[in-house]
Amino acid sequence: MRNKFKIPHIPATPPTTTKSIRFPNEMIEEVEEAIRGKDSNFSAFVVEAVRVALLDLKEEENFTNHK
Repeated sequence: MRNKFKIPHIPATPPTTTKSIRFPNEMIEEVEEAIRGKDSNFSAFVVEAVRVALLDLKEEENFTNHK
């Protein structure tokens, strides 16, 4: 089953580590447009996107291993 990405609300801050990454300018603009007017921010959006991507990879791996 495909995980559905939802624009996240700004969470209480768990222990974190700062990572500096580069994004294409167009992608930054698209993310900023998606979160405009929402109770979210760029970091929360990226963290949620990575969380969903990791879940998808695990599901794909489990599906492949059970064939």
